[in-house]
Amino acid sequence: MLTKSSTELVRQQNSALVLASLRRHGPLAHTDISHHTGLASATVSVITAELEKAEVLERREQLASASRGRPRVIFGQRRDAGYLATVRISSDMVQYSLADYGGTLLDRFEEPRNHADTATRPFTEAFVAALDKLADRSRIDRGQVLVVSISSKGLVDPQTARLVWSPVFGAQQVDFAALLQPPWRAKILLSNETLLVAHAMALRMEKAGARDLQAVAALSLGHSIGLGIARFDRSGELSVTAPNFGHMLNSSDGKLCRCGAQGCIEASAGFYGILRTAFEVPPDTIPAKFVPLAEMDKIALRARQGHRMSEYAFRQAGLALGQGLSRVVSLYENMPIAITGPGTRYFDLLQRGLEEGLAQSQQVRLFGAPPISVVPEEATLVLEGHLDRALAEMDHDVIVARTVGD
Repeated sequence: MLTKSSTELVRQQNSALVLASLRRHGPLAHTDISHHTGLASATVSVITAELEKAEVLERREQLASASRGRPRVIFGQRRDAGYLATVRISSDMVQYSLADYGGTLLDRFEEPRNHADTATRPFTEAFVAALDKLADRSRIDRGQVLVVSISSKGLVDPQTARLVWSPVFGAQQVDFAALLQPPWRAKILLSNETLLVAHAMALRMEKAGARDLQAVAALSLGHSIGLGIARFDRSGELSVTAPNFGHMLNSSDGKLCRCGAQGCIEASAGFYGILRTAFEVPPDTIPAKFVPLAEMDKIALRARQGHRMSEYAFRQAGLALGQGLSRVVSLYENMPIAITGPGTRYFDLLQRGLEEGLAQSQQVRLFGAPPISVVPEEATLVLEGHLDRALAEMDHDVIVARTVGD
């Protein structure tokens, strides 16, 4: 029994290596798969044959570079082996996307949210209807959707797919697993949005050939503040966490946060915090549920024209962010920081305060500030994170199902 279990485990691990290699490098020939995975060519041949028989992989012909010679056989994912749906829940809209097993985006649409309505029932009803619409538009049977991957800012329980606290619904929880099953038999994944951003940034930097890359942090600026940290271990495996950065207590100035606490980073650096400071509203005023970008643009324009309180609001926001990041680098040491989200359009106004807050860390004073880059396309990063994590989950389930089927 022990021998059988050990053999199955090795088969699963080797199959996972093959599928992960194809995810990272695209369609490959036997020799290339063997090179990237370190597996013997005979082992790769057995695995690809099994996965081809299971209709997970398909063989394709790649024309030789020269005019003569036989086409080279390469292997890639069979695109119709399964599908995944991704859902991004944000303060002003919900974005729905559908992709195939090869990672090709098939459909996407957005539905606006009613900012005045924070009840979960209207949202959940619209959520289920939108997923049905997503499948119907591409004529995909719901049974073919193997994973539904959902993201939101806030606190999530990935084990139960439960949204615990969010800027959208506050303490009203949403149990996505109970909501979608049994009509949807797909595996339900729930992630913090900025965790997905950090995951995608780490993969981008790795593909770009970043040297000695051990970790990267993603800081999301907008209606709420999020942080994701992606770390590579010695074997190159990626692990990602999303500490509750925006709601980390930062000051005793009495600024009321949306979470109900006073002095959180977000209470100063979120859009509602900047608005409150710019208009000299008492710090314990109940935060605005939603601040339109057009309103933030007006405050930013006034700041760039020299309006004192508008300038001060952005500088204080940057200071809170920098002080928070100074604690992060003190705990984890320096790492590249990618700043993303709609708040990047005001980075010129935030930068001075952010650098001042970072400089308060002994780590920064001794070893210099971490490299900071501005990456505005947050929505693209979220989708990239969704796809990579969900497709890896699909690969795992395919491998387990094939082994159990044997």
